[in-house]
Amino acid sequence: MKKLKLYFVRHGQTIFNKYNRMQGWSDSPLTEKGYADAHRAGARLKNIAFDAAYASDTTRAMNTANAIMAENAHEQLPIETMPEFREEFYGYYEGSDSAQAWFEALMPVSGKRTFHEFLEENPIAASKDAMKAADPFHDAENDAEFWDRLNRGFAQLMETHNDGDTILVVSHGTTIRSMAGKADPTLDITWGPQNGSINRFTLDDDGLHLDEYNNHGDEELL
Repeated sequence: MKKLKLYFVRHGQTIFNKYNRMQGWSDSPLTEKGYADAHRAGARLKNIAFDAAYASDTTRAMNTANAIMAENAHEQLPIETMPEFREEFYGYYEGSDSAQAWFEALMPVSGKRTFHEFLEENPIAASKDAMKAADPFHDAENDAEFWDRLNRGFAQLMETHNDGDTILVVSHGTTIRSMAGKADPTLDITWGPQNGSINRFTLDDDGLHLDEYNNHGDEELL
């Protein structure tokens, strides 16, 4: 059975993160803290000999990936883009104040005012369906559309790489949170992974398995 070791890192802090705005397929630059987040993650991963390095096709992910690779003690791999590992698409709500957007999407279907409160009693899949329903254009991704995209990415990794390969992927908070929750339904995902946090998965013929979630300490990883 082929097994891949995946290090999914959330990109560093961006301007939209700082001001708590919805940032799915829209983009904003890394802040000074965001670059520090990225280099700190790279320093913690410096002794990992990656076989490939990917990022979603957003500048925040690509810049984070380049900063991580710049810290690596092994071969400086080029960063390949994979749009399959973008953030969830929020449609009409892209760029909106996050608290207001989630209130408008979740209150009608659950009576919950915040994303955190919603996840205490509901699966994250339901939040995607609620967001699409609330979007007046219905362009936001629902859960089926989101997973169709991610599964294409996982299939590409399995097809491209060899058994035992270790792969870096820089992705996004809700994407990584959704992956972790699906891989381990017992995991508390009411809080998402921090900017620059390291999340480890194993991908094999049986699917995705969670090894570590939201590791954002200072210790070096081996």
